[in-house]
Amino acid sequence: MASETTSLVGKSEDEHLKRLKGYQWWAFFVTFGGYFMAHFSRKCYSTVKQQLQDEAGYSSLILSAMDTTFMATYALGNIISGKLGDTLNPTTVLAIGLFGSGACLFLINVSLWLDFVGFSELLGNIFILAVYFLFGFFQSTGGPVGTAVMGNWFCDKESIKNRGLIFGLWTCHQYCGDITAALCTAWVLGIGLPYWWALLIPSLTNVGWAFLTMRLIPDPADVGIITDEVRIRMAKLEAARANLKEGETIEDEGPKPISYAAAIRIPMVAQYAFAFGFFKLTNYVLFFWLPYFLGKNFDPVTANLIAACYSVGMMPGGIIVGYVSDLFGGRRATVIGVFMTCLIVFLSVFAVSSETLHPVALLVMLCIMGILVGGPNNIITSAVAADLASHPSVRGSNKSLGTVTGLINGTGAITASVGLLAVGPLQDAFGWGSVWIFLIFCTAVGTMLMAPKIYEELFPKAEEKGTEMESTNV
Repeated sequence: MASETTSLVGKSEDEHLKRLKGYQWWAFFVTFGGYFMAHFSRKCYSTVKQQLQDEAGYSSLILSAMDTTFMATYALGNIISGKLGDTLNPTTVLAIGLFGSGACLFLINVSLWLDFVGFSELLGNIFILAVYFLFGFFQSTGGPVGTAVMGNWFCDKESIKNRGLIFGLWTCHQYCGDITAALCTAWVLGIGLPYWWALLIPSLTNVGWAFLTMRLIPDPADVGIITDEVRIRMAKLEAARANLKEGETIEDEGPKPISYAAAIRIPMVAQYAFAFGFFKLTNYVLFFWLPYFLGKNFDPVTANLIAACYSVGMMPGGIIVGYVSDLFGGRRATVIGVFMTCLIVFLSVFAVSSETLHPVALLVMLCIMGILVGGPNNIITSAVAADLASHPSVRGSNKSLGTVTGLINGTGAITASVGLLAVGPLQDAFGWGSVWIFLIFCTAVGTMLMAPKIYEELFPKAEEKGTEMESTNV
């Protein structure tokens, strides 16, 4: 296997680029499929909650505890997994996540086949909570580590120029997985199979995809492809060697994984992490509470159909934000700021007249709100994270994309989970108008955290105007 120090002599830059471009589609396909499987296995559980309660005997309290346990370990797991992806072989980490997710779902099936709850309710509850505790960690590998592998392969100038669109398309994996889980469950129940098949099928497909992922090459340098990233690192190494005293040497050990402290010190990483938390909170409230809110004025079927428009809008959101930000030279913070400002307008309308809006108006508004929320959320944890990890202070010196993505994802999930606790008390005490005002506040705070970057993009310093389109666009 070639190393990053493979001599550049003998192969032209065009040959390296041709090999790089030839493998990109496969890296996209495998990592897309891996995250698709993560959402497929994650969503399938929620599609059979009713059966778990009615047929397996799980109480609503334990089902709620499963969600809480998963959210906690998933948030913490993102931070840990990102670092592991930069430290160890990324595809190994991804494969472990898929193997583990499949194993957890299989263990849940075992508990259903052997009726753990019927034998002992305490045993059944402890077992499924323990499994879901591990499930959250295994599920957390797909986002940060998959993004890191994508960043490794889509590193040429053309890919960086179109990074927003590429990652916008890539982030559709989660919605494809969610939709497939719903269709799979509908098919299982529709043909009369036991409901646990809806858990067994994603268990098996996760394991199958894990074997495919293990064969994925995580980094172009592993097969001797010299990228701009490697050239920058080698130039930095030569510069360091030039400053050595006589007799001193520096061995090339490859890029070292970045520390958490160093990742946080990268400009705008901390701000994006907390901004993403507020945006993710807005998404969580709309995703989890919309059917409940709409159920006050519509029958359950109509309420869920109207709420589904929000999810439909989220899928193209990342593609739109990514493509538009590419058109404007990678000014992603500015585009995200515009989208969030528009969202505040829509939330203000909801705060004033949400309970009197015509159903058609609700359908249109929720679909647009899905685009406004989904776009920034998808791009921050993919294209923006890749931009941040390409900062000159770390580019060519450290492996940082997995750690940066994990910090943003994990911090965002923790912030959003804590913020969700306020929704119930707010709507009980002050009505739904207060919830919409709360979301306006969260959206505004998240946007203000990005204000320095927006200002920098709109009014670049004189010496930076000639380099706005560089790959270090952070």
